[in-house]
Amino acid sequence: MNPTYAVADELQQNARTIAKEMVDSIVGLIGLEIPRQEIDQAIIVYTEYLSFLGDSIRNKDETTSEGLLEWSKQNGEREAAKGGRVSDILFRYPPTRMVFIDKMAEISLRHGVNTEDLIWINKRVNNMLDISINETVFAFERQTSKQMREVQDEVDILSTPVVPVQDNVAVLPLVGKMDHDRARLILERAIPLVASQKIQFLIIDFSGIVTIDATIAKHIFDIHNVLRLLGVHSIATGMRPELAQAAVEGGVDFSSIKTFATVKQGIDSINNEV
Repeated sequence: MNPTYAVADELQQNARTIAKEMVDSIVGLIGLEIPRQEIDQAIIVYTEYLSFLGDSIRNKDETTSEGLLEWSKQNGEREAAKGGRVSDILFRYPPTRMVFIDKMAEISLRHGVNTEDLIWINKRVNNMLDISINETVFAFERQTSKQMREVQDEVDILSTPVVPVQDNVAVLPLVGKMDHDRARLILERAIPLVASQKIQFLIIDFSGIVTIDATIAKHIFDIHNVLRLLGVHSIATGMRPELAQAAVEGGVDFSSIKTFATVKQGIDSINNEV
């Protein structure tokens, strides 16, 4: 029998046994505790791949197993979902490559495969591992980016809360560092909330603001102008001297908006009016 056909037959007929031996060797080389579920899944995928590789060797086919690609993708997504790192993924590939090449060389030499075919088989194995690494890392990055977007969306929502304090009255607490993006989010998120909740008085509290510049002060004052067009009365509270100075430097005219030292003073003023 053609030596390469003999290798193909062994890979296909003993795929699961070989896969289990290889996974055990890889786990041993890694030297870390691997969950049983991951080990079992690796055996299933390697079994499929070895059968696929046997067919590839027989027909000199250089395509890639769809099962391997899907498994690599799931590996990357799983690592990202549990907060892992790319280095945790890449750490496993050198021992995996070593075990695969050694096992393929062992089987090939046992069947008397010539040097040219042995090189081709090793190239197929290395190509498979490189594709697997790429797919795993790409999946990890996609999943990580998705999680970061979701977290940022939650932060954006939490950073623009409109908090009702009594009938027709709500507080918009501004907290942390205010920049152009934060100001834009307030315009995009807070104002629709005020309109939907039929708020008549909105207290914009600056006491939690760390820093602010003249440009951002103007953006925030634009909120007051938009609210006025909607028939909502806005009140500023917690405006420290340095914040007020930045607002004045930005050309913001506070003569059209009432200001108070605290939220309580602002609420008391509203209650005295109604």
